[in-house]
Amino acid sequence: MHEMAIAESVVSIVEDHARKAGAARVTVVRLEIGALSHVEPQALSFAFEAVSIGSMAEGATLEIARTPGQAWCHDCMKPIEIDRLGSPCPSCGGYKVQVTGGEEMRVKDMEVG
Repeated sequence: MHEMAIAESVVSIVEDHARKAGAARVTVVRLEIGALSHVEPQALSFAFEAVSIGSMAEGATLEIARTPGQAWCHDCMKPIEIDRLGSPCPSCGGYKVQVTGGEEMRVKDMEVG
Protein backbone atom coordinates (compact mmCIF):
# COMPACT_ATOMS: atom_id res chain seq x y z
CA MET A 1 0.00 0.00 0.00
CA HIS A 2 1.82 3.12 -1.19
CA GLU A 3 -0.69 5.28 0.66
CA MET A 4 1.24 4.49 3.87
CA ALA A 5 4.42 6.03 2.45
CA ILE A 6 2.45 9.04 1.21
CA ALA A 7 0.86 9.49 4.64
CA GLU A 8 4.29 9.36 6.29
CA SER A 9 5.50 12.08 3.92
CA VAL A 10 2.44 14.22 4.63
CA VAL A 11 2.98 13.95 8.39
CA SER A 12 6.64 14.87 7.96
CA ILE A 13 5.77 17.91 5.81
CA VAL A 14 3.11 19.24 8.17
CA GLU A 15 5.28 18.69 11.25
CA ASP A 16 8.15 20.61 9.65
CA HIS A 17 5.89 23.53 8.80
CA ALA A 18 4.14 23.47 12.18
CA ARG A 19 7.49 23.60 13.99
CA LYS A 20 8.61 26.54 11.86
CA ALA A 21 5.37 28.32 12.76
CA GLY A 22 5.92 27.61 16.47
CA ALA A 23 2.73 25.56 16.71
CA ALA A 24 2.12 22.90 19.33
CA ARG A 25 -0.06 20.69 17.15
CA VAL A 26 -1.71 20.32 13.76
CA THR A 27 -5.51 20.24 13.82
CA VAL A 28 -6.48 20.08 10.13
CA VAL A 29 -4.55 19.00 7.02
CA ARG A 30 -5.95 19.71 3.56
CA LEU A 31 -4.64 17.77 0.57
CA GLU A 32 -5.28 18.04 -3.14
CA ILE A 33 -4.96 14.74 -4.96
CA GLY A 34 -5.37 14.37 -8.69
CA ALA A 35 -7.87 11.86 -10.00
CA LEU A 36 -5.08 10.24 -12.05
CA SER A 37 -2.62 9.92 -9.14
CA HIS A 38 -3.49 6.30 -8.32
CA VAL A 39 -4.11 7.23 -4.67
CA GLU A 40 -7.16 5.83 -2.90
CA PRO A 41 -8.51 8.55 -0.57
CA GLN A 42 -9.97 6.13 2.01
CA ALA A 43 -6.71 4.17 2.21
CA LEU A 44 -4.75 7.42 2.57
CA SER A 45 -7.07 8.59 5.38
CA PHE A 46 -6.63 5.30 7.20
CA ALA A 47 -2.85 5.42 6.75
CA PHE A 48 -2.69 9.06 7.89
CA GLU A 49 -4.55 8.21 11.08
CA ALA A 50 -2.16 5.34 11.78
CA VAL A 51 1.14 7.11 11.03
CA SER A 52 0.19 10.36 12.78
CA ILE A 53 -0.02 8.64 16.19
CA GLY A 54 2.57 10.24 18.46
CA SER A 55 3.16 13.13 16.05
CA MET A 56 2.02 16.76 16.09
CA ALA A 57 -0.71 15.71 13.66
CA GLU A 58 -2.24 13.03 15.88
CA GLY A 59 -6.00 13.47 15.87
CA ALA A 60 -5.89 16.01 13.02
CA THR A 61 -8.72 16.05 10.53
CA LEU A 62 -7.58 15.07 7.03
CA GLU A 63 -9.54 16.76 4.25
CA ILE A 64 -8.91 15.45 0.74
CA ALA A 65 -10.02 17.37 -2.35
CA ARG A 66 -9.89 15.43 -5.60
CA THR A 67 -8.80 17.44 -8.62
CA PRO A 68 -9.96 16.23 -12.03
CA GLY A 69 -7.77 14.55 -14.59
CA GLN A 70 -6.95 16.93 -17.41
CA ALA A 71 -5.89 16.12 -20.94
CA TRP A 72 -5.58 17.49 -24.44
CA CYS A 73 -7.57 15.78 -27.18
CA HIS A 74 -5.58 15.79 -30.42
CA ASP A 75 -8.74 15.02 -32.43
CA CYS A 76 -10.91 17.79 -30.95
CA MET A 77 -7.93 20.09 -30.41
CA LYS A 78 -9.21 21.17 -27.01
CA PRO A 79 -8.64 20.56 -23.29
CA ILE A 80 -10.83 17.90 -21.68
CA GLU A 81 -11.40 16.27 -18.29
CA ILE A 82 -10.90 12.53 -17.86
CA ASP A 83 -11.54 10.34 -14.83
CA ARG A 84 -8.85 7.71 -15.44
CA LEU A 85 -5.86 6.98 -17.63
CA GLY A 86 -6.83 5.39 -20.94
CA SER A 87 -10.21 7.10 -21.02
CA PRO A 88 -11.44 8.29 -24.40
CA CYS A 89 -12.29 11.92 -25.06
CA PRO A 90 -15.76 12.62 -23.61
CA SER A 91 -16.53 14.88 -26.58
CA CYS A 92 -15.49 12.82 -29.62
CA GLY A 93 -14.73 9.37 -28.19
CA GLY A 94 -11.21 9.42 -29.62
CA TYR A 95 -8.17 8.02 -27.87
CA LYS A 96 -5.58 10.54 -29.06
CA VAL A 97 -5.49 12.03 -25.58
CA GLN A 98 -2.44 13.45 -23.83
CA VAL A 99 -2.58 13.86 -20.03
CA THR A 100 -1.80 17.41 -18.91
CA GLY A 101 -2.83 17.33 -15.24
CA GLY A 102 -4.46 15.42 -12.45
CA GLU A 103 -1.51 13.26 -11.40
CA GLU A 104 -0.26 15.64 -8.73
CA MET A 105 -0.56 15.46 -4.95
CA ARG A 106 0.09 18.34 -2.59
CA VAL A 107 -0.49 19.59 0.90
CA LYS A 108 -2.73 22.57 0.21
CA ASP A 109 -2.73 23.99 3.71
CA MET A 110 -3.14 23.15 7.37
CA GLU A 111 -4.48 24.57 10.60
CA VAL A 112 -2.40 24.53 13.76
CA GLY A 113 -3.20 25.05 17.40
